[in-house]
Amino acid sequence: MERQPTGGDRPPFPKRVCITAGMPNGNKELGFHHVGGYFVHADAFARFMRDRIGNENVLFVSGTDCFGSPIVESHRRVAAEGAFEGDVEDFVRSNHKLQVKCLNDYHIAPDFFGASALDPARDVHRALGAEIFRTLHANGRLLKITTRQFYDEEAGTFLNGRQVEGRCPIQGCASEKGYADECALGHPYEPQELIDPVSTLTGKRPGMRDVSNWYLRLPDFRQVLRDWVAAAERLPVSRDSALKAILEFLEPPAVHVKKEHLETLDALHQVLPPHTRTEGAGKSVKLVFESLEERERACALFTSNRIRFRTGKTLVPFRLTGNLEWGVPVPEIEGTSGLTFWVWPESLWAPISFTQTWLEIHGRSRDEWKEWWCSPDSCVVQFIGQDNVYFYGPAEMAIFMGMQTGAPSADVPPGQIRLPELIVNNHILYMDKKASSSGAVKPPTALELLDHYTADQLRAHFFSLGLGLRSVSFRPLALNPAPDARIGDPVLKEGNLLSNVFNRAVRTCFYTLQKYFGGKLPAGEASPEIVSEGEETILKYEGTMYRREFHLTAALLDSYVRNITKYWDKTIREATEAEDDPARVRALLDAFHMVRVAVVLLHPIAPEGCEMIREYLNVGEEFWSWARIFDPLQAFLGPDPARHEFKFLEPRVDFFKKHPSQVRGGG
Repeated sequence: MERQPTGGDRPPFPKRVCITAGMPNGNKELGFHHVGGYFVHADAFARFMRDRIGNENVLFVSGTDCFGSPIVESHRRVAAEGAFEGDVEDFVRSNHKLQVKCLNDYHIAPDFFGASALDPARDVHRALGAEIFRTLHANGRLLKITTRQFYDEEAGTFLNGRQVEGRCPIQGCASEKGYADECALGHPYEPQELIDPVSTLTGKRPGMRDVSNWYLRLPDFRQVLRDWVAAAERLPVSRDSALKAILEFLEPPAVHVKKEHLETLDALHQVLPPHTRTEGAGKSVKLVFESLEERERACALFTSNRIRFRTGKTLVPFRLTGNLEWGVPVPEIEGTSGLTFWVWPESLWAPISFTQTWLEIHGRSRDEWKEWWCSPDSCVVQFIGQDNVYFYGPAEMAIFMGMQTGAPSADVPPGQIRLPELIVNNHILYMDKKASSSGAVKPPTALELLDHYTADQLRAHFFSLGLGLRSVSFRPLALNPAPDARIGDPVLKEGNLLSNVFNRAVRTCFYTLQKYFGGKLPAGEASPEIVSEGEETILKYEGTMYRREFHLTAALLDSYVRNITKYWDKTIREATEAEDDPARVRALLDAFHMVRVAVVLLHPIAPEGCEMIREYLNVGEEFWSWARIFDPLQAFLGPDPARHEFKFLEPRVDFFKKHPSQVRGGG
């Protein structure tokens, strides 16, 4: 039975949780924004949940997104330059290995980090894609549409995704680049809407040819998606900025027309489809239509009359298939064959296939995936970046609801896929610029950062940034070309809390214990006020983690850890000066109790150093369990705590090490 402190309600946690992190593309190794933008947060939350509800009740899966035109284009480029030998699969495999190494070096520990095109997940992923496609088709959720696709006449090939570059047609979009049917910020649009398209293969303006593909009837889900957002708004874990961004896509079809065209627009009023018109204080007017078809008719009229316009965000049919050879095969239905899945939809259900793969690896039935994804006792939590909110929001939720029999519902029927909780982080910038390998400022890879900082230092810093509230700039002093001599390294603010403040406190506790008490904890209990402060901190920490307010978790830990040092410096100094052995015992018992609380709360964030402390305390894994979170340290020291021996701490041994480059005389 979990011991409870007196007073206060505690937040409810699910019996089981499946955690996913946005899948990095297989065309490169991990950038710092992958690790700092969401992987650290997903891993820390997974570690917390393992401590909170038990290892066996937590599953953390992610993997390399192996398909899509960015990979094909990157492979084509490096192969042409002679920088890589091998086919596309070899290229993906090499990058997957780099990604696995990076996660290991950062102590990011998914239960399964797979790759959608590689064993052991490949065949499982293909089978799941076929099942989902057939289910959506049987439920009447799909639409076959013939559209115009970019075609490079000189290269003699259709162009997909990143093989076309231009400018995004969406009103107000500030992305650097638009691609075939989505921009760098994830705004979807029809290919013919892309402004100034250019083929990356030849540098020429491509033509267009007809192709037929399968689409999800996404506009049909507008109301049920609104229901889902309304339900999410009532949850304390939801992030308002993400829900606001999703609601923008649930607006009816609209067109923004420059006011300089008002005269021509008025002349077309009688032939335009029914609409409402709003004239704001800006440079354009907004025309809202009842359907996409009516908006398309209006856009055709605007184009023929040379009226400049931009389309607004709205739901459009979500493309499921394409003709890129490097992809997951689509089942033949209604005479369509030779298609592959577009990378985005198959990456949305990849965490389910990874769950199935993990089960098979452990000798269990693939069908047990429903215990994680469909059971009302389970919750799926997905950590993503804000650029992908459209896909993990409207698109993913519609796919999962589209698999329900009968009318789709946000109130998920028993046995159906439950709608995941989205933890959407804002951009982690680099030197105040959006991190982009194609931008003017080249950000470091995640592995390159480990040449200057330890994994625990970086984990603590990334975790504290408050990306749930706003975009934040990552400004490592070690890589800053124009450092400000008046300030220290921003990255080390949290790192120094570990390597300086907490490290010193823990070391002092051990050295004092060894010097005065033979390395064994004296009999007794911590002071009531120390116990009370620890319990209050535990409950506040639990609340911030439940609400996914990680910046508040970091701030709480900063305050508590610094209090250990303040308390210890004051009490042990007084006891030493007075040569008061009982006072020294009280101080040591209090300090070790505070260390006990702090190390358990820091464990999800800085696991390497915390595991080392547990090793020196010489206690078992149950030390981390929140079923015993309010138990004192003595409860873990065996039947006779006074005889329990801690591991001897040699001089100058650090639990939280500094990077060699940060040590005087280091490289």
